Amino acid sequence: MTDVLISAGELAEFITREPCVIIDTRNPDAYGAGHIPNAVNVHEIFTYLATSTPEGMEELKTKFADAFGKAGLSGKETAVIYEQSMNSGFGQSCRGYYLLTMLGYPKIKVLHGGYDAWTAAGLPVTTEVPKPVPASFSIVPEAGDILIDAKTMLAAVGKPGVALLDVRDVDEWIGDSSSPYGKDFCPRKGRIPGAVWLEWYRMMKPTAEGPRFKSKDEFWPNAPPWAFRPARRSSSIASRAPAPPTPSSP
Repeated sequence: MTDVLISAGELAEFITREPCVIIDTRNPDAYGAGHIPNAVNVHEIFTYLATSTPEGMEELKTKFADAFGKAGLSGKETAVIYEQSMNSGFGQSCRGYYLLTMLGYPKIKVLHGGYDAWTAAGLPVTTEVPKPVPASFSIVPEAGDILIDAKTMLAAVGKPGVALLDVRDVDEWIGDSSSPYGKDFCPRKGRIPGAVWLEWYRMMKPTAEGPRFKSKDEFWPNAPPWAFRPARRSSSIASRAPAPPTPSSP
């Protein structure tokens, strides 16, 4: 278990002693049917699409700094992100983690197992919609270096010392579909030249409670040698951003 992932039981205890803002990434209908008490719905984490240009990336930062500020995040609270389950929303809780990291937010956790884990533990849910107090959300400019634009990615193709990792679904990797938003959502299908494939599902394991991320000790011994092991010796750039948080290297 990494420091990012928090179980339902751990979260139930955590919120009694630490200031938190809980963010529900699911669609408004699912949120309205029931959610963790005081959770704020920010479904744009999944639906918002940025243009891969410096201007588009700046717009992305401004958009979510505003959204997270309205949710009540000031930097003092721990942001806790959740979705329905770890394999039902294309990693949207992990996308929330990535966006907050890109903006430089200091304290972030992802509910391991999502809303399903919370309800399976018999923990309370509600349909009441909270009224968060808006906060001033500060962007840390240098934190944005973890996200690159299309021009920078093009410059990385074929560059020694850089591993390009494609973590998308198999139908996207083989060029049958363009994105999770639809088979023909994008005008072009395929993959970036030189990229190696590590489907994000490989980072998870089935359990009796539903899919869960593997620990680093479970993941690294069986890591595909053509993917992550070379990346340990070089820079790595994933061809879908964000992907689920990967276990730490031993």
